[in-house]
Amino acid sequence: MATAALRQLFEGMKAFKGGDQRVRLFRPWLNMERMLRSALRLCLPSFDKIELLECIRRLVEVDQDWVPGSMGTSLYVRPVLIGNEPSLGVGHPTRALLFVILSPVGAYFPGDALKPVSLLADPSFIRAWVGGVGNYKLGGNYGPTVLVQQEAQKKGCEQVLWLYGPDHELTEVGTMNIFVFWTYEDGVLELVTPPLDGIILPGIVRQSLLDLARTWGEFRVVERKITMKEFLRALKDGRVREVFGSGTACQVCPVHQILYQGKHFHIPTMENGPQLILRFHKELKAIQYGSKAHEWMLPV
Repeated sequence: MATAALRQLFEGMKAFKGGDQRVRLFRPWLNMERMLRSALRLCLPSFDKIELLECIRRLVEVDQDWVPGSMGTSLYVRPVLIGNEPSLGVGHPTRALLFVILSPVGAYFPGDALKPVSLLADPSFIRAWVGGVGNYKLGGNYGPTVLVQQEAQKKGCEQVLWLYGPDHELTEVGTMNIFVFWTYEDGVLELVTPPLDGIILPGIVRQSLLDLARTWGEFRVVERKITMKEFLRALKDGRVREVFGSGTACQVCPVHQILYQGKHFHIPTMENGPQLILRFHKELKAIQYGSKAHEWMLPV
């Protein structure tokens, strides 16, 4: 169906089983808010966020035996909303199908051994643009990225660093948000990530890392545009400490190399611990698996 193919969105969230055998969902309220924003952008039917979350909670409760119990594992929860108008054409759908898929997933980093990734930064490929839909979680945002991912692999890279505009702004890493931990030009240690300016997906883990870092109050935390020019200057000056992506699948993933304009640039993420990445991993696991009580978790 043309209408169905044009109007499809989804969410990605996880349920975790703690040492107490209780199952909890991680900040699902933010997923419901983002999903509703995506639905309204596609002219798909609105829905009650609280009601949908309760349906998901009940579904996970019924299938909680499928939630793995070992550290690093989880139950992936995939809500999907798709237009299913029984006709061909481009227009406002009068019908839509809402469903949820559950799938047990293993640890992204088996044995807690962080594996850094290399990135292809090619400005000829653009993931999203101002005025577009890059800040919504739509199926159409992901399909076109597969070809670029294949190009990256052909050049020996695992992921794509998406750049934007004439200044080659850093935007996202593959399907993850990007963070840079460095000493800024003014000599202040800071954690920086691109702002939610319409081309950045408002990631749940992204927001969680910002919230945690601001709670610690140990370094400056900012949302600001980062260009390749200033990043490479900081790299040359030895001011870059760690670069990493964040997302539901990996939580936090280190970056150790960028291929840009035919040159390989080494990122000293792993040489620096990576202290911040490991700290984020430890803090998130404590919250998600229940060893640290936190308001972010919804008990199932």
